[in-house]
Amino acid sequence: MDNYQALQQRLKAEPKVWLVTGVAGFIGSNLLETLLKLDQKVVGLDNFATGHRKNLDEVKSLVGDKRWANFRFIEGDIRKKADCEEAVKGVDYVLHQAALGSVPRSLNDPVTSNEVNISGFLNMLVAAKEASVQSFVYAASSSTYGDHPALPKVEENIGKPLSPYAVTKYVNELYSDVFSRAYGFHSIGLRYFNVFGRRQDPNGAYAAVIPKWTAAMTLNQEVHINGDGETSRDFCYVENAVQANLLAATTPVENSEVFNVAVGDRTTLNQLFHAIKDALAEQGVTYNRKPVYRDFRAGDVRHSQADVSKAERILGYQPQFHIFDGISLTMPWYIKNQ
Repeated sequence: MDNYQALQQRLKAEPKVWLVTGVAGFIGSNLLETLLKLDQKVVGLDNFATGHRKNLDEVKSLVGDKRWANFRFIEGDIRKKADCEEAVKGVDYVLHQAALGSVPRSLNDPVTSNEVNISGFLNMLVAAKEASVQSFVYAASSSTYGDHPALPKVEENIGKPLSPYAVTKYVNELYSDVFSRAYGFHSIGLRYFNVFGRRQDPNGAYAAVIPKWTAAMTLNQEVHINGDGETSRDFCYVENAVQANLLAATTPVENSEVFNVAVGDRTTLNQLFHAIKDALAEQGVTYNRKPVYRDFRAGDVRHSQADVSKAERILGYQPQFHIFDGISLTMPWYIKNQ
């Protein structure tokens, strides 16, 4: 039995109260689904800026009415202190996922990204500290590595940020460290690397690459690749991120820490294109178009790959799904929901 399996057994035996911010979003709703299936009590906070009620409805249908009764939803905004204070009441563990993602979004509107990702984060951090929660885990980002050229990415070595979004995520880590030193309130940041999976939104200007391409292929539309297609990423199936969150929340730390959450591999955009195409073909969806190559996108790094040994060593993290496993598991959901 691995650490994650053992943790799930312990949680079922001794249920806790969890707060998931951004609960109607992609990662937040997957966390909600897992926690309710483990018979935990969950408080959810969301303002539906990027999350969707349909995600909550889907989770309800998957967990059943009895488990759904353990969920309390608060429609609120992390930019409002009162909403944060209400959300943390009686909570053991905080999983703070609420944020405005996307490098292009932050380049187009840095002020709103700052308000949500920095001011909102600080509101949550203060509220959690004042409520004396047992742990505070937050969504950090691999964008923090910025222009540092070394591969794989190791937590201690970061470069200069390449976008306002990256700045906001780095500031989160700085606040976390200061709260640890000044107040003895320790937290854990999870530097996500290109997380994908069910309920990731394929629509809108800031959609992530996997849902965006999948939607285009199922509708027989053009797929656009930024650059020459040899840009590479460490794509991480959402179940790996869920595992990391639960392990981080229940692992005592003596200082604030950050951990990479990924698989430790690299996949080029050209390879990704063919992987999605093949996975759709297995589901009976044929796509015969070639990709259309465009200019490189501002603020993007060329290559990204995580060293996950720190998370393995301290958290007991063991990524269970490779990119191709995750894509195969995700395709039926996208086809059904297209």
